[in-house]
Amino acid sequence: MILKKYLLTAAALAALPALAPTVALAQEAAAEATAPAAVPTDVVFILNSVLFLVGGFLVFWMAAGFAMLEAGLVRGKNVTMQLTKNVVLFSLASIFYWLIGYNLMYPLGDWAIEGWLSGLFPSWGVLEAVGVTADKVDDYSYASTGSDFFFQLMFAAATASIVSGTLAERIKLWPFLLFTIVLTSIIYPLQASWKWGGGWLDAMGFQDFAGSTVVHSVGGWAALTGAIILGPRLGKYKDGRTVPMPGSNLALATLGTFILWLGWFGFNGGSQLAMGSIGDVADISRIFANTNAAAAGGAVAAVILTQLLYKKPDLTMILNGALAGLVSITAEPLNPSLGLATVIGMAGGTLVVFAVPMLDKLRIDDVVGAIPVHLVAGIWGTLVVPLSNPDASFMVQITGIVSVGVFVTVCSAVLWLVLKAVTGIRVSEEAEINGLDMAELGMEAYPEFSKG
Repeated sequence: MILKKYLLTAAALAALPALAPTVALAQEAAAEATAPAAVPTDVVFILNSVLFLVGGFLVFWMAAGFAMLEAGLVRGKNVTMQLTKNVVLFSLASIFYWLIGYNLMYPLGDWAIEGWLSGLFPSWGVLEAVGVTADKVDDYSYASTGSDFFFQLMFAAATASIVSGTLAERIKLWPFLLFTIVLTSIIYPLQASWKWGGGWLDAMGFQDFAGSTVVHSVGGWAALTGAIILGPRLGKYKDGRTVPMPGSNLALATLGTFILWLGWFGFNGGSQLAMGSIGDVADISRIFANTNAAAAGGAVAAVILTQLLYKKPDLTMILNGALAGLVSITAEPLNPSLGLATVIGMAGGTLVVFAVPMLDKLRIDDVVGAIPVHLVAGIWGTLVVPLSNPDASFMVQITGIVSVGVFVTVCSAVLWLVLKAVTGIRVSEEAEINGLDMAELGMEAYPEFSKG
């Protein structure tokens, strides 16, 4: 028995050298199976393009959110006007951002005024050819030109939507639309090129991931300038007090807020600009979670504060608190933890609750609260980027905020004043009292009800 065990052991030892190559091959196969495979260039191109397209149509859906929010927060006699403005401003932005704005925002060649001039108007073949093949695609590893243009266009249109709500119930339709054309084709693209077009703010290290300043504060500055020049609605301020002018449909306003909340996942998530790797998809997931956390934080802060200050929660403040949280996280939705994202959003919601009455004390009439949401929260969100992003500095962030603010305010003021002198921008007193729906459009949103 002992001899048999000895012989078996000896045979096993003798066989080990022969088994070694087999074991090594198995280990190599296992290592290859666990190692991340390189993603083919065509797959990266496809995934990046899909991200832009999905993100783009989510941001497009925000146009519906703005329309519903504004329709709900204006009085019944002005609802049709707000709906008309939102449909037409998006359509004009689509045409003029293509015609002028896109090439201003992304100058051809080196970033310089020469690039702007050489690329002012599009070559008529800006999109890839029908059925294009890989060898004919520019920037093959990035994304399709069509998807990039579509995504960026949505941001330009969103900027104009911000202005629409602030100036509601007393501005003429056509001067507003003329302002929209210039805003989306020239003012917005020029300042956006400073950061997203590789311009001087980008070279300084200014950080604005998805546009707290580049998009939201731009709309806020334009709206603030317009509100000051246009003046408040008739009867809004009497004998040192603010007269409430309740909106026509808070259900619509709530629907609009949820639509905007949904669209913001495309707004911030799509701004990752890449989906061709595990890291990119993980980052997009993180952005979604942080975006939602900030919105929730803004809404909760608003409901608590209005309960404490006014003894009852204020739905309109809660809606704007959620939107302020979204704007606040837009400058840096990737790096914060969920906890910090919630706190950033709560601070944005808090700012809205205090900014709304502050504007009323200054007799600046903002019908839907767009200035507190998009300008005040936009500034806040841009300022706090260095808390989570080590590449950002407070001085550079302040420089970006101030430079964009000065540029947009000056340009908007000049344009508003020119329009006021040439065409007039405010409807007559009679038209304002009767409502813009009938005075400007000849139709009502709710014809079966009495005018609100």
